[in-house]
Amino acid sequence: TRRSSDLQKVAANVFRALRPGGRFVAEFGGFGNTAAVQAATHAVLARRGTLDIAVANAGIQHRTTITDFATDDYLRVVNVNQHGPWWLAREAARAMVPRGRGRIIFTGSMSAILGRAPISAYTASKGALHALTRCLAADLGPKGITVNSIAPGYILTEMNTALSNDPAFDRRVKEGTPLGRWGDPADIGWSAVYL
Repeated sequence: TRRSSDLQKVAANVFRALRPGGRFVAEFGGFGNTAAVQAATHAVLARRGTLDIAVANAGIQHRTTITDFATDDYLRVVNVNQHGPWWLAREAARAMVPRGRGRIIFTGSMSAILGRAPISAYTASKGALHALTRCLAADLGPKGITVNSIAPGYILTEMNTALSNDPAFDRRVKEGTPLGRWGDPADIGWSAVYL
């Protein structure tokens, strides 16, 4: 679990690199329920008055084969990875449509395209997120709002610590990646900045 203060520093550094002297507000909230997403969105609107960019970068996974997958674990993963971004997109669109502009960016996953065992809930939820991206791009594009999804591969984050500490898995990632390394979270950040 990342601390809001750490995420705030990262957001500030990226924004200052792009727009020195500019003004920004970043709000971090839980994606596990609609009330938390609404509260985070409304906090930005209350502090700044507008919402220009919404980034749904939440993601959790539960690693177990489908035969051993508990329904509660499945629902927890889908709530954060699929429902949370939908709730954020809805709240962002409500703020952006009247202005006729905005950006909504989702963090998907290559797993949604390639499929990976044993993360069926994660893969399904990220696949749904990619489908949502296409749907919302068609829905909101004519209203001046772009909707995009980034589909990273293996990124060195807290969620992947156990995998990166497994020598065999670490070697497979490095051998199967053109750059020969795990992705860095900054790689994804700069992709979002481009969008």
